[in-house]
Amino acid sequence: MGKNIAVFLDRDGTINEEVGYLDSLDKLKIIPAAYEAIRLINKSCMKAIVVTNQAGVARGFFSEEFVRQTHEILQAALQQEKASIDKFYYCPHHPTEGTGIYLQNCTCRKPLPGMLLQAADDLDIELGSSYMIGDTCRDMETAKKAGVKGILVKTGYGREELLEFGSDVTAADNKPDFVAEDILDAVKWIMKDRIK
Repeated sequence: MGKNIAVFLDRDGTINEEVGYLDSLDKLKIIPAAYEAIRLINKSCMKAIVVTNQAGVARGFFSEEFVRQTHEILQAALQQEKASIDKFYYCPHHPTEGTGIYLQNCTCRKPLPGMLLQAADDLDIELGSSYMIGDTCRDMETAKKAGVKGILVKTGYGREELLEFGSDVTAADNKPDFVAEDILDAVKWIMKDRIK
């Protein structure tokens, strides 16, 4: 049996609305297109995996327990719509802010590919056939470093980030393989890309 293929998903600005630091469950608003997008990933037998930087933990804005609780509520909301995340990964560290174990240069903080590499190990994923959807240049850089195709969505910080790429997105080192309106548009592109 072959290895699994995954769609790695940034969380804030990709699955749920970007609100700065999501430090209250009242701020958790799922982007409507995310339900169908994640259902499509599930039906395709690819793995839907969240990879998210949560430096608010290092900065003392919220705890790791809060991050886990947020993921439980996000998963429950998705499951009500017959969609599901296979696994959540998050990085609570920051290289210059915080104290104790949270103040560190780690390998899991995007744009480093540590979370994707860990997921590949945990879930037997073939990175070369996998994808990353996110709303920042950092997500696209993470995709390149992990050897997966990157799709930049225009939700969250996406529209602003496109301006950083300038007029020629294709010339950037961390260029996306595709620019999508939202997570659903991104997943539809992935489905077409897989049958090429």
